[in-house]
Amino acid sequence: MNKILSIIIKLAFFALLTILTQVGGLVFLLSLLISRHLKQQFRFKLLTLFVVFYLISTYILIPIISPFFGRERVDNTAIIHPTNYLTILLNRNYVAPELNELFKFTEKKLENTDIQIHYLDANFPFLIGFPLLPHLSHNDGRKIDLSLIYETKEGQISTQQKSNSGYGVFEKPKPNEVDQVSLCLNKGYIQYDYPKYMTFGSINNNLLFSEKGTKTLIIALLESKNMEKLFIEPHLKERLNLESKRIRYHGCKAVRHDNHIHVQVKR
Repeated sequence: MNKILSIIIKLAFFALLTILTQVGGLVFLLSLLISRHLKQQFRFKLLTLFVVFYLISTYILIPIISPFFGRERVDNTAIIHPTNYLTILLNRNYVAPELNELFKFTEKKLENTDIQIHYLDANFPFLIGFPLLPHLSHNDGRKIDLSLIYETKEGQISTQQKSNSGYGVFEKPKPNEVDQVSLCLNKGYIQYDYPKYMTFGSINNNLLFSEKGTKTLIIALLESKNMEKLFIEPHLKERLNLESKRIRYHGCKAVRHDNHIHVQVKR
């Protein structure tokens, strides 16, 4: 019975690590195999081996191998950063080269502003079609989520976010704006606002949504011909007075996009 329970627990760890990081499950199996054959005994042997092998994989091996699968890490610069470092640690920061080119182009457009690009989930490093849960479409290297821009009460652009994850704190529709959120929820699409459970804690509650800053970022992205489409909630498109046909509505089957921006480049 104990042996069966042990196998179930290990399979659960394998599945969880694969879902979260794509490669973590394989690293766990490798660590388990080496742990069994390693004669030296020390405390937390399996955990130590897993951490060492996982970090080597994430920071050394995967960046070397991923270009053979058409993916590369997002290039971090002075103004391009992950919103949360877990994005890098969990290997969710891989994109097709065209997305890095879009970021380089956008970075130049933002040179004389206070706007920075803070990215959230992108894609895993390998295999087209491999799901990056909980997202529906982040599986081909051509999609990435960006944080909204916030400002202080005095109107100063901030580099901070309103949640630890970067997701889940919504800029809700005003009374005079189209309320697509309520329309979807009333139709029974209960997953539509599930990101509210993914904040990992709300922070910086004093910050305000920056209409000017977010619009500046979106316009800079749209100036690239390689930018295929951008998802943002209809009430924010209306509020920011954005007219581009490349700004699309994602549909009720997805999740609401008034806590982040979804960007996609052409094939």
